[in-house]
Amino acid sequence: MAEIILNVDVRSGVGTGGARAARRAGAVPGILYGGDKAPVAISVNEKDFKKSLYTGKLLGHLVTLKYGDETQPVIAKDVQFDPVSDRPVHFDLMRVDETAPVKIAIPVHFKNLEDAPFNRQGGSLEIVRHDVEILVRADRIPEELVVDLAERQMGDTIRMSDIALPEGAAPTITDRDFVIATIKVSSAAKAEAADEAAQGDGAAEDAAEA
Repeated sequence: MAEIILNVDVRSGVGTGGARAARRAGAVPGILYGGDKAPVAISVNEKDFKKSLYTGKLLGHLVTLKYGDETQPVIAKDVQFDPVSDRPVHFDLMRVDETAPVKIAIPVHFKNLEDAPFNRQGGSLEIVRHDVEILVRADRIPEELVVDLAERQMGDTIRMSDIALPEGAAPTITDRDFVIATIKVSSAAKAEAADEAAQGDGAAEDAAEA
């Protein structure tokens, strides 16, 4: 099962009033949905919820929901925050079968940027997709999709086929090998080259006049 366990209570009150009551009681209100069952209004102690949230392994990951003696695998699909205090104010959990495939967006992580050849040549990484939706078994959801830039050169195009996926996983876009990022000459490098060219032209004109 998953590493994180959320001990939930079932809320009797639904809607805005029920959610406010849960927050006043020191809990974060949420909704459990999915599968062949009706949605259920739930809540989790705010302190415990924050502890799970700040591990970085709650949102978009397989977690265990516990209610009394019952447990079930779920995926935290969304967390809403107060725009002023940044406190979590609502969350969505989706029921899943651990071995069944689910569609989920996974963040893309680019590593070894500082050591990349194009970085030393004045190139810049232009990211097209910061995350990619994949179809993957619930118990094999990766924390991130990794792109290694260590050998990347100026002019390279990084596509979905360059990313290793868990066994059995696949991108939900199947009709093309779509672009994740491109490597181009940075605007700073272009400006520097233009300045050098202008200085060169000026030196040539001075030499001609002399």
